[in-house]
Amino acid sequence: MPQKTLPLTSPIVPLCELEEGQEADFFALLSEKQELKTRDGKPYYRVSFRDARREVAFPIWSDSTHAIACRDDWMPGTFFKMRALLRQTSYGPQLEIKKIRPVEEVDRNEGFDPLMCQPASRFDPVEMFAELMNLIEERIENVPLRKLVADIYEQNRELLLLLPAAKRNHHAFISGYLEHVLNVTRSCCHLAERYAELYHELNPPLNKDVAVAGAALHDIGKLRELEAGPSGAEYTPAGNLIGHVLQGRDIVREAAAGREIDPDLLLRLEHVIVSHQRLPEWGAPKPPMTPEALIVHHADDLDAKLQMMVGVFRDEPATGPMTTKRNPLGHAFYRGQV
Repeated sequence: MPQKTLPLTSPIVPLCELEEGQEADFFALLSEKQELKTRDGKPYYRVSFRDARREVAFPIWSDSTHAIACRDDWMPGTFFKMRALLRQTSYGPQLEIKKIRPVEEVDRNEGFDPLMCQPASRFDPVEMFAELMNLIEERIENVPLRKLVADIYEQNRELLLLLPAAKRNHHAFISGYLEHVLNVTRSCCHLAERYAELYHELNPPLNKDVAVAGAALHDIGKLRELEAGPSGAEYTPAGNLIGHVLQGRDIVREAAAGREIDPDLLLRLEHVIVSHQRLPEWGAPKPPMTPEALIVHHADDLDAKLQMMVGVFRDEPATGPMTTKRNPLGHAFYRGQV
């Protein structure tokens, strides 16, 4: 394929849109840098640059014109503006860098945004937030409980609009928290309604308010577990030492202080939060011990695992009927005859 060259002035072309043999200017995040050695013992660096939809990893050899800058100045988590040629090799796509420098404030005039190099939800976060607030308003009948959940969301709105659901694996992208929690809450609205009708003889009856409130708040501790970084979500010290499950209960207890909420209702809500992971190795101090907690756990687990599976089908380059086992769930999936 003939090389596509740039005019003297060139519009920015996103890395994810570069075609083979095309040279262009673009912004990218240095997401990883590893110091390695060849079989002959010669040092080199393997670097990875990415935007929201493509990551390209390739070597910087010791005799490259960029070797010294790579060693001394290229720090993972730094955004760069570069001019590079995309080549397809037997090792996958690689970049032939012509020019490179760290991003400057003036680059915002050409459309640079720190969030542009991070994957994001397909759905509008403002619309997701509004739908979740509508579910809280319409499906939680107990007024003090409804106000508790709504106030927690309103007070943290700006953070929740962008928060990923995780550092890796499921919904680990901008606004992933809202996408995941909205999915879980939708499911729990339906499941609680159906099972309350099916098991109407339960005493006490299945509490639909607790199921919906628990769905909306099951991951609220991620407000304190995660913080946004240039390459995605990172764990806070409290996230590493305590995790989101107990911090979620803390947030609810703090918000409930001084409110007139039925103590048993609040206890059941706290139990949904601390048990939604189900297993101790997943971070749960207790397994689900109420109908509401069991419903939230399975809705949460299903949404997380299905999103992981969809990601495998979308991203894995293999084209056979079975995927590989190199995925967060650790086993192959059947793609079918494509």
